Amino acid sequence: MELPESEVSDVFFVCLLFHVGCVAYSHETAEQFGDDLAVNHAAVKADITDVRDVFATLIPESTRGLPAAARLKGAARMAARGQAFGRMHNQASCEVARDVARRIGLRSTVSDGLHDMHEWWNGRGARGMRGEEIARSGRIARVATEAIELTSLGVTDQIDVALRRRAGKTLDPGLVEYLALDAEGLIDEAMAGDPTVTVLEIEPAPVVEISGSGLRSIARAFGDVADLKTPFTHGHSRGVARLAVGAAKRVGLEDPTVVQLEIGAHLHDLGRIGVTNRVWEKPGPLTTGEWEQVKLHSYHSERILGSTRALEPMARIVGMHHERLDGSGYHRGCRAGDITMAARVLAAADAYQAMTQPRPHRAAYAPGDAADELLREASEGRFDPDAAAAVVAEAGQPRAAPRSAYPAGLSDREVEVLGLVAKGYSNPQIGKALGISRRTAEHHVQHIYTKIGVSTRAAAALFALEHDLLVQD
Repeated sequence: MELPESEVSDVFFVCLLFHVGCVAYSHETAEQFGDDLAVNHAAVKADITDVRDVFATLIPESTRGLPAAARLKGAARMAARGQAFGRMHNQASCEVARDVARRIGLRSTVSDGLHDMHEWWNGRGARGMRGEEIARSGRIARVATEAIELTSLGVTDQIDVALRRRAGKTLDPGLVEYLALDAEGLIDEAMAGDPTVTVLEIEPAPVVEISGSGLRSIARAFGDVADLKTPFTHGHSRGVARLAVGAAKRVGLEDPTVVQLEIGAHLHDLGRIGVTNRVWEKPGPLTTGEWEQVKLHSYHSERILGSTRALEPMARIVGMHHERLDGSGYHRGCRAGDITMAARVLAAADAYQAMTQPRPHRAAYAPGDAADELLREASEGRFDPDAAAAVVAEAGQPRAAPRSAYPAGLSDREVEVLGLVAKGYSNPQIGKALGISRRTAEHHVQHIYTKIGVSTRAAAALFALEHDLLVQD
């Protein structure tokens, strides 16, 4: 299309971050339909602009593997609420992706493209924008993404035909025609070789390079996104990082190791995104198969970091955050001699922070009880005693001085409401928790959304995380 290099760069980053916000609606998706990952996979397979394919593909694939009663319930909900739900899912994804791009220092035009990536050419997308109102980078990224998704489903010979069926609906018809001129050649080129290598080779100039404090900012942003997976993990990675850094200094780790530990702590739970919320939010005992999925999350985190040269030094530490000195941990079942001091500190910080947050099967521990439990497990040989003592000491430090003002002009009450919104409370639940009417709670929520410039719970939670507005119970 002979676009200027700056716009090609925008397209590059919008494509790379196209799915980064998908985790934003995991909780709501699982709550409504049972399995958030199954719904996401089904949405890739289905043509959501075709009612027949919604019933033939989207609904059956979304509920596959659920018990009969849950499958029937999920199918009925999807048939009745699917369109409105899809719009909210996409809106949350766009808002989170937009804010991630901003936080990691990409240009505002990249944020704009991500905010518009789920807008439809015909105006029936997330925010109702239509035609050329939609940022061109978002329109191009959507055409390219759908072409590759179709290819992954085995539609190789008639990609242009499949895309043309969507042209004028979800897709920009002019861009579809550009791709159709040489769809087979462009897709073959895109699918050739190792994508990790190729994507570095094709990055438009000037290449974006980030190091030092910028790398920590990126780690914080992606750690916050991973913690959006479930309402009860919001702020977990930030809390682990704060404890781990302070504890590492207490046990005398060298400064370069402390920096690596801080970055790794923010990113240690990236792998949680690859496990369905059906497992994470299960209130009862997990089956053997479900436990195997849980154990894989630390492996996924390690592999993600290990695939990038800048983060590779942290990969081994991150992969060990559930290892225990007596060999009872996972995913390798390492023993004391295999576990570095940095990994021991991370394990203790993660355990303490997790105990102070609620989980579906238990209430949150009081800080003192969490400290006692961590030290007890250390005395029984599971955690390093020095690491555990350092974490407990760090957790006992006085809180920061009270704020003089909150961001975006939020009031004390609005910050309180924002915390409940981030936890997934509905308006009636907020009203009950604060002793106010449902309507008053609704007004608070709308005022908050207006002030911080979002319209979804996930984006509000991300704002709260970015500004450290979530107070642990």
